[in-house]
Amino acid sequence: MLRGSFRTIAVLAAIPIGGLVAFFLWQAIQGGETPRETYDEAKVLVERRPLRPPRVDVKPAAEAATAPLPRVQRRRRGAGSIVLIIDDLGFEGQPLERLMKLDPNVNYSILPNGTRAREFAEALHARGFEILCHLPMEPKGRETPGRNAILTSMSDDEIAQATRENIEAVPHARGVNNHMGSLATTDRRVMKSVLGAMPDGMYFIDSRTGGGSVAADVASEMNVPTATRQVFLDDVATEHAVRRQLEALADAAQKRGVAVGIGHPHAVTLRVLADELPELKARGFKLLRASEVVR
Repeated sequence: MLRGSFRTIAVLAAIPIGGLVAFFLWQAIQGGETPRETYDEAKVLVERRPLRPPRVDVKPAAEAATAPLPRVQRRRRGAGSIVLIIDDLGFEGQPLERLMKLDPNVNYSILPNGTRAREFAEALHARGFEILCHLPMEPKGRETPGRNAILTSMSDDEIAQATRENIEAVPHARGVNNHMGSLATTDRRVMKSVLGAMPDGMYFIDSRTGGGSVAADVASEMNVPTATRQVFLDDVATEHAVRRQLEALADAAQKRGVAVGIGHPHAVTLRVLADELPELKARGFKLLRASEVVR
């Protein structure tokens, strides 16, 4: 009886000793690491930390005013071609010298009713740039397209005469694209009269200033070389917006093989183009003249 009791006591004493041995063996196997916090424990630790407001870097007003805007995120290297047209040229006060410092394959479209239309055409042509006649055409809204515009109320002969006069007012024009014209370009009769009056060999770029344009379709039917605008660069004339639109144009060129973009001689547009066009070319995009892509 006494021997049995001693054996029971020995077994009971061995249990905690065995547990301690097992614990130290486990610690040795784990390399002395302590268990990581559970999700709830980590959550409690986070909740106990004092909250701090996010850090805001405040720049002096002068520095903030001149700080460059963040660039639009660049995409992969390009494998497309871009046609870039600057519209609405031919007026006093426009930066002709800055325009002529852009890439030589940029195309310039001159309004025939501009006060300096002929002077701009001669100067740009002398520098080797491709020129278009920016043909004023009737819009759907109340905007005024300017003197000698193509109107849907005109007869076929009046449209043909006005078209010829406008083209003659822009020396060296290789092609035509519409200024406004969201109404006139939806009218097949009007477009047939315009395209029929253009000299042989000239092309027509559909600026697509509104939905429902038939200009490119009619041009193709009449075997007039044509192309269509994909992107307007500066409907919103801010640096970041123009950069985004230029990247959208690059994306369209990569997907389609070639894309046409139209901008205007705003200071912000010219600044972005001077900065970004060399970069686009370094990424593998080609800048082409409009006459190289019309079909």
